[in-house]
Amino acid sequence: MKKIRRFLKVMLAGILLLVVCAALFWGYRNYTALKQVYTYEALITQEAADNDISEYSSLALAIMLTESKGQGDDPMQSSESVFGQQNQFDSPEESIAQGVAYLAELIDKAEQQGCDLWTAVQAYNFGTDYIDYVAENGGQNTLQLAESYSKEVLSPLLGNDDQEMYRYWGIQSFFYNGGYLYHNGGNLFYADLVKMNQWKVTATARFFD
Repeated sequence: MKKIRRFLKVMLAGILLLVVCAALFWGYRNYTALKQVYTYEALITQEAADNDISEYSSLALAIMLTESKGQGDDPMQSSESVFGQQNQFDSPEESIAQGVAYLAELIDKAEQQGCDLWTAVQAYNFGTDYIDYVAENGGQNTLQLAESYSKEVLSPLLGNDDQEMYRYWGIQSFFYNGGYLYHNGGNLFYADLVKMNQWKVTATARFFD
């Protein structure tokens, strides 16, 4: 009996150690990503002001965090909205200028169509036509609408006629459908990811000012 108790204590200690290590690793990864993203805060703030969306500066930072963690020459992954391909910019400044302008365009269209902000955010991943889709289906982004658009509109449009799926690991996806996305169907969890990252940006702002 004593051996069993000793074994259980060792197992529990090992599990706790793994949990602590995982938490520290997660915290370090988030810190380094946020630190990198915040190096572009002034530029994003200026571009947001130039596009009359100053109140959405933290949202733009969250989009960058979601897209690239601030890495590369196209940290907002916005060249696709111009060229139809990713990583076509030669500098982060070009990427940010286009990314913030595109976000402003999406927010404006969503407002005109009577849709919520998160429809505009999801459209950053899906494309502007998603706003029309949501406007025709209640005006508010939901995971169910994002999934139906990904499955029935976007993925077939880009060649996935059989609606094939692939494994995608994420907290939202795990609880929603066991962790899957549709090939060529964008990321139906994009708005939720940005929402979570905006919370991180807002919660840690004082550490990077």
